[in-house]
Amino acid sequence: MEPKPTILLVDDDEEIRTQLKWGLADTYTIKQAADRAEAIAMFKEHSPMVTLLDLGLPPHPNSPEEGMAALASILAFDPGARVVIASGQGDKENGLRAIGSGAVDFLVKPVDIEEVRHVVRRCVNVAELEAKYQEAQAKLAPKAFEGILAESDEMQTVFKMVKKVAKSMAPVLVLGESGTGKEMAAGAVHAQSDRKKGPFIAINCNAIPENLIESELFGHEKGSFTGATTQRKGLIETAAEGTLFLDEIGELPAPIQVKLLRFLQEKKLQRVGGREEYTIDTRIVAATNADLKDAIKEGTFREDLYFRLAVVVLTLPPLRERGEDVLLLANAFLKSYGEENGKTGRTFSPASLRAILKHSWPGNVRELQNRVQRAVLMADGKRVSPEDLELEDEAGDMPIITLKEAREHLERRMTEAALSRNTGNVSAAAVELGVSRPTLYELMDKLGIHRSKKTTAVQTSTAKSDDPA
Repeated sequence: MEPKPTILLVDDDEEIRTQLKWGLADTYTIKQAADRAEAIAMFKEHSPMVTLLDLGLPPHPNSPEEGMAALASILAFDPGARVVIASGQGDKENGLRAIGSGAVDFLVKPVDIEEVRHVVRRCVNVAELEAKYQEAQAKLAPKAFEGILAESDEMQTVFKMVKKVAKSMAPVLVLGESGTGKEMAAGAVHAQSDRKKGPFIAINCNAIPENLIESELFGHEKGSFTGATTQRKGLIETAAEGTLFLDEIGELPAPIQVKLLRFLQEKKLQRVGGREEYTIDTRIVAATNADLKDAIKEGTFREDLYFRLAVVVLTLPPLRERGEDVLLLANAFLKSYGEENGKTGRTFSPASLRAILKHSWPGNVRELQNRVQRAVLMADGKRVSPEDLELEDEAGDMPIITLKEAREHLERRMTEAALSRNTGNVSAAAVELGVSRPTLYELMDKLGIHRSKKTTAVQTSTAKSDDPA
């Protein structure tokens, strides 16, 4: 027999707690608390599906501040917690304030036990559905290959090639547009190789001044130039028994190309200002987004170095050629940045998904990552719009494909119009739409319609004239 869902009752009035327990205990496991400290402790210990919270708690039962502080602490511990506020008739404004702070609903005291059962049952149903969805998503979640998330055939081909070349000592040249993940591919080659316990060092050849890059790569002896006060190993030595990744290899100056070619041929190097030769066991993986064959024709890149570097060529496809990998990555970034910024539970609107699929992504994965990071910060509600991503919904006014999308489109238009006509008053908009206030709140959450401070303020200012039921 499955355990009953747990409900936490927080009220300093024992008689009220007893009444609520009597009405709910046949369906739920009941936990009780009489003040803020006890409520937080019980919540952390039992993780209730729903918390019924009175705003007037000791030591200040005539003020809502203890209850609001308890709400804030609960949501800080679990941002997805479902807290239903119970407030007196005169505290309706504070109930609305609590809704604006993250409570899912509020009940006016004296509470009707049937209404309590209805609200709790709805919250539990939603919680169970979300739990099942998360479980299903976890089972379906693709496994990353050395940190690279992809399901497309194009990337699976890349992964197979990485596995093949990783076990050899052959240099690898990674080609691909800017932002395709060339450093991650080089890291995958290292991680799949027998040198994975050794260092993996990455350097962008274009980011180091020309007069310093020789010392940076090959090291220098003390006194070899002004400022060389000590002997220093270069990155090739530092990466010994590991892998050195040289990004933007086409930017290497001609004299450095000669020294790198010699190292690739003989595995030997001399530090700047030194005469002694050192044999170093370092694997070189290079990368570029430029056409090195054109650079060879122009005389800016050595042909013999190219053939030494390109023993194995690994070409990464641009994001626009990776099919629905773009949605896979977008959702992964959305989840990651949502958790990082305390904005979990966000999803892309249907229009956003269309825009993501249609965009050409000239900046590839890096561009997608940056746009999603921005959208997490800019989105007002739970739904991320094309505007949040700074993308256009190229579908425009095209017919919506599925019945679900059509229903959602109509619900959004009607809800936003009703809220606009009623200057943000949710209670009045609910009456106009023929639904209960809690139902409208649920619909707003589902559609990602933001509960703005302005809306709460409008409701607060009209709360005295609203029907308390």
